Amino acid sequence: MTGPRALRTLIADDEPLAIERLQILCARLPELHLIGTAMDGAAALRLAEALSPDLLLLDIAMPGLDGLGVARALEGAGTPSAVIFVTAFDHFAVDAFDVAAVDYLLKPVELGRLERAIARVRAQIEHRTDAGAAPPRLPPSPWAREFWVPYRAEIIRVLAADIELIEAERDYMRLHIGQRSYLLHQTIGELERRLDPAEFVRLHRSTIVRRDRIAGFKRDGEGGWLVELRDGRVLRVGRTYLQNARAMVER
Repeated sequence: MTGPRALRTLIADDEPLAIERLQILCARLPELHLIGTAMDGAAALRLAEALSPDLLLLDIAMPGLDGLGVARALEGAGTPSAVIFVTAFDHFAVDAFDVAAVDYLLKPVELGRLERAIARVRAQIEHRTDAGAAPPRLPPSPWAREFWVPYRAEIIRVLAADIELIEAERDYMRLHIGQRSYLLHQTIGELERRLDPAEFVRLHRSTIVRRDRIAGFKRDGEGGWLVELRDGRVLRVGRTYLQNARAMVER
């Protein structure tokens, strides 16, 4: 019994050495069959439309049409190619969540990390095959469902539903999920606008809390208010945001 066929793969990167490194990695993986390379976004788009690859290993920062633009164009055209972004920059992760990318790898790419990304592509393809015809798409939600955040040597997907607490740290937001936390390069105002107000509430100029993690409110003895979370943490409620706390209590 033969295994699944190799994924027909297209590489797009404006750096020859980066293409060469990915070619070497692809040659070491029998799951991949390299069908072409491109050094800019326009060429990548033309090749993808002509060759219909199963997988694109796509750089983001390319001259002219960038990788995000390529991914959006393919998605708009209904091209079913899976996309794995390969980039030297983690700050594109905020934009990448809008594109249906399977994974986001930071350069230099390690073989094991690429193998894990390919396993996710395989799982996506199998799910699509098992499901048959795709169901009708629901209207897009105006609220963010997930975020791409840097973690060690990679970029990982964090679900908004898993975030319990958000605290500002200068130009970054720290997303707390259980015992772990991740830094997202975004202002708290931008993040507040992207989060569903039915699930999150801002209680301080530097704090956003998931509503179902709040155990209660109490006085601090100095005329102010504190919010107590279900895990025992106690945070100050900013005077500007007292109306948000009051609205929760009076509902």
